[in-house]
Amino acid sequence: MAVILAVFLAAAKLDLLPGLPNPFAERQIDRSQPAVLKSIQDMSRYTAAGGNFQVIVDLDQDAKFLPSQILGKRTLYVAAGTVDAYVDLGELANGAVTVSDDRRSATVTLPHARLADPALDVKRSYVFSQQRGLFDRLGDFFSGNPGDQQKLEILATDKIKAAAEQTALTATAEKNTRAMLQNLLTSLGFTTVTVTVVR
Repeated sequence: MAVILAVFLAAAKLDLLPGLPNPFAERQIDRSQPAVLKSIQDMSRYTAAGGNFQVIVDLDQDAKFLPSQILGKRTLYVAAGTVDAYVDLGELANGAVTVSDDRRSATVTLPHARLADPALDVKRSYVFSQQRGLFDRLGDFFSGNPGDQQKLEILATDKIKAAAEQTALTATAEKNTRAMLQNLLTSLGFTTVTVTVVR
């Protein structure tokens, strides 16, 4: 009976008997609760530039006195994310906007552009490869470790942020904001528009 049962289970697993239901079939049930709005913030940022980044995180975790085949883990994680650059118009100082008496000339002094926090694109980020030692395989078999995924995402986010700081994103955001304000004020009838950034 045990042999017959094993044969039927194997046949169901391998779809050799289409009419037989597969006892190993899995289904997904979403029991998540509705999202809850925690707070609303008024924003005065003008997002004027954005950068798309990709980084490969090579995380190697090993034991000092044991070979990596016994205890250790090396993961290659491909992360994709974006970083926006913005000018906070809510930080305009008093007197930052001046208008001539004839309302033909305007001068605007802007604060420096800043980088927003990186946003990791989880749909385009994935573990490319992972090598695990014997003990790590046993540990992962008996219990998952979601902390590893979070560690990779935090490390990837830090690397994307560092890469964004080395680009011309803020300079591009300031240039685009300057062009936007010049076009806006010109359309309102100003003939001379001067937009500068605080030094």
